[in-house]
Amino acid sequence: MTYLAWIVAFIASILLTPLVKRLAFRVGAVDRPNYRKVHAKIMPRLGGLAIYLAFLIGIFILRPMHEAMLPLLIGSFVIIVTGVLDDMFEISAKAKLLGQLIAAVIVIFFGGIQIDYINIPFGGELNFGFLSIPLTIIWIVGITNSINLIDGLDGLAAGVSTIALIALAGMAFIMGDIFVIIMATMLAVSTIGFLFYNFHPAKIFMGDTGSLFLGFMISVLALMGFKNVAFVSLVIPIIMLGVPISDTFFAIVRRLLNKQPPFSPDKSHLHHCLLNVGFTHRQTVIIIYGMASMFGLAAIVFSMAKLWGGILLITVLLIAIELFVEIIGLAGSNYRPLLNLVRSKSK
Repeated sequence: MTYLAWIVAFIASILLTPLVKRLAFRVGAVDRPNYRKVHAKIMPRLGGLAIYLAFLIGIFILRPMHEAMLPLLIGSFVIIVTGVLDDMFEISAKAKLLGQLIAAVIVIFFGGIQIDYINIPFGGELNFGFLSIPLTIIWIVGITNSINLIDGLDGLAAGVSTIALIALAGMAFIMGDIFVIIMATMLAVSTIGFLFYNFHPAKIFMGDTGSLFLGFMISVLALMGFKNVAFVSLVIPIIMLGVPISDTFFAIVRRLLNKQPPFSPDKSHLHHCLLNVGFTHRQTVIIIYGMASMFGLAAIVFSMAKLWGGILLITVLLIAIELFVEIIGLAGSNYRPLLNLVRSKSK
């Protein structure tokens, strides 16, 4: 039955996307070129609606049982409505944030999804107490927006999200979490179907409808798979989502160094930097796919490593990320502390 649901969701995504494309033009949900965008013609967005509907069809066939199922579906519906309104009318950032907060509150209070405590590696337990809910909201809203921020090239957000979902399903399989496996894989096949129309050269964009929905679902499923566990396990979803998280983090660093508001838009995200280096549109997307796959694999290796092995892996990853960021100028052309240190030592 699971295989049938995957096939149906995949085919549904392929069949629904052209219909959503037509709908996008009809309701005015289009993306017009500007100085921050890389496309040169008006493009339909709203493509995330096809992913969402295909996902619902697959879930309806399987009907997985979980206490958080209904709150998760209601929360995702709120996110979809928020995304659709933004794709059609370009609502304010505050209105989008409000939609995300409502969705997060629904899954936290009615689905019981939150980080209550973590076990510290060298003994003891860290209980978050009243900070549990704020921290969980920050996680959900942060990951939701990180996927939204990398949605700047054809197939980029959809592909990175698919890789993260596959890694998440793999980790859920190791931990024996059937519900997360079903939800992550169903969302992955629905997104893969959409990629047939979204990979370069794209015929339709997923819009905020898609990026917010995928970000929200990934953030919640990661919490469900790794809540109330050891500290090292809490690090796993952070590694798994290394591409969008690091891009968002260094975007904030870059803006603060340039004395700009931390969440102001610019044209210096990871994909912009790779394009500026000289890679083509398609090459840039494939490079970031490779990076996302590397992070996903690192998360799985980390989960199976001993404590000190995990610490070593994290250290190597952080140094590699820092070097890569400085080389391509992700945090700004003048941000090169590690490279400057290496040069000063070599003299």
